[in-house]
Amino acid sequence: MWKHCLGVCVVIMACGCGRAPAIEAPSARTNQSVDAVGREQPGEKPQKADSSREATTTLASVPTRLLSDKELAEGWLQLFDGHTLFGWTANSDAEWKVKDGVILVESGTPGQLMTNVPFSDFEFFCEFRLSKGGNSGVFLRSAVKPTDPGRDCYELNICDSHPAFPTGSLVARKKGPGGITVEGEWHAFRVTMSGTRITVVLDGRRVIDLDDKTKHALTSGRIGFQMNEGRAEFRNVRLRPVGTSDLFDGRSLDGWRVVPMGKSRFSVVDGTIHVEDGAGFLETKSTWGDFLLQAQARTNGKELNSGIFFRTERGTAEQPSNGYEVQIHNGTTAGNRLKPSNAGTGAIFRRNTARFVAAQDHQWAYLSVAAVGARFCVWVNGLQVTDWVDTREENSNPRKGRRLKAGHISLQGHDPTTDLDFRSIRILPLP
Repeated sequence: MWKHCLGVCVVIMACGCGRAPAIEAPSARTNQSVDAVGREQPGEKPQKADSSREATTTLASVPTRLLSDKELAEGWLQLFDGHTLFGWTANSDAEWKVKDGVILVESGTPGQLMTNVPFSDFEFFCEFRLSKGGNSGVFLRSAVKPTDPGRDCYELNICDSHPAFPTGSLVARKKGPGGITVEGEWHAFRVTMSGTRITVVLDGRRVIDLDDKTKHALTSGRIGFQMNEGRAEFRNVRLRPVGTSDLFDGRSLDGWRVVPMGKSRFSVVDGTIHVEDGAGFLETKSTWGDFLLQAQARTNGKELNSGIFFRTERGTAEQPSNGYEVQIHNGTTAGNRLKPSNAGTGAIFRRNTARFVAAQDHQWAYLSVAAVGARFCVWVNGLQVTDWVDTREENSNPRKGRRLKAGHISLQGHDPTTDLDFRSIRILPLP
């Protein structure tokens, strides 16, 4: 948190001049792109992998899924995989590390460890532990490098000794109840942010209930942890988007259109969108730019191939789905889930490879996709498998370059073996 000089209202920034947030480049690829059913076509330059970043996010084993099926159905995501800092970037040279399933920091320039994508409305949960005399905080809807807690972030303070905004306060915005001591033991925050309404629960006790009607109210931003003084630890970090809208009501295909001349058959069966045969596409009539999309998909056969496309151009018989593709394919190499055989479920197909295969055939896979500018993050069964940035030149066709403007979302029937179901498709626009 920020320290305040006694008797004055000057705010001093608690994060130093660190490196700019890193951008993860995709794995190197051949000089090819693909058409709607996966056939290669020439014309795209490969992008080089960021080997230094990959070295800090390499996994020795597949992370443990901490979320139940019920929690996954509710939309919960694990923001921390328990092994690496994949999906996070520090804004100073503080020495953030992972040990025994815990994010910890105890030295380096004060600053924050931030998620690589922003979130808008959500429920957030984490457990934390602070050393005696320490000073830390949880940052919500924050700028990448916040400088004023009353303007560019909500800082949920963790500092028992702070004279103005002790533990459980929103610094420079609302003081907590006071008298709270957390040093030396594990505790838990649960935060709900919905529009201008913010509630904070500490160990089951509500400590903040704020409806921020000020001109500095924030609608979206990063989630972050702070290094200021002493040792701070965080674990069991999870988030659930709230306020999503259904793209499929479980009864009809209203709001969708079948792209002409495809071979796939799309129908509503037992509350799902069922697709057989292919190739073919079913796309939304509406378009979306920056968003968080959640959906469930089930492959009813071994290593079937499909995808969810986004920011697509309107599909035609000649160009059925020119968009970014979230791959659906649960195959592995020699049974090793750390080695997807066909990019892996959750990859941005032909752009990167999923870190591991988190889903299984014949079972529902819970997919979450955050598209923010040129950055795309994907979670499968609550675990993040992709964090990729499109560094190509801009192009209205994502097969040929970076597309930032809104586009359709479409479901793919890949080939004659296609037999898949989709359900619980919902979306939350990101400001």
